[in-house]
Amino acid sequence: MVAGLAILLSFQLAGEIASRALGLPVPGPVLGLGLLLAALALLPDLAERVAPTARVLLANLSLLFVPAGVGVVGHLDRLGEDGVAIFAAILVSTVLALLVAVGTFLAVRRLVGAEDGESQ
Repeated sequence: MVAGLAILLSFQLAGEIASRALGLPVPGPVLGLGLLLAALALLPDLAERVAPTARVLLANLSLLFVPAGVGVVGHLDRLGEDGVAIFAAILVSTVLALLVAVGTFLAVRRLVGAEDGESQ
């Protein structure tokens, strides 16, 4: 388990270093995940080494939401003051993200040549 965790954290660190060194607008953990995906595709044995650790992390993923809940409770006064603005920002950003996702889907569909009447 420790070896698998060390591998996963090494990829996150590599992504963080690459993101900061190259000045990319992509978060380091996202780059690290991309590097891990590439490494898993090239080295199938690596998947066997990190699989047990990944299963344990995924099984306990809900624990990562506890700090967020504590943060909300800890800042209830701010939520009371700025709650409407926060709600509006969440609502608008969600709608915009959905619209961008639909636009991207339609653009990719157009690029690959799918017709309106075709089903995939």
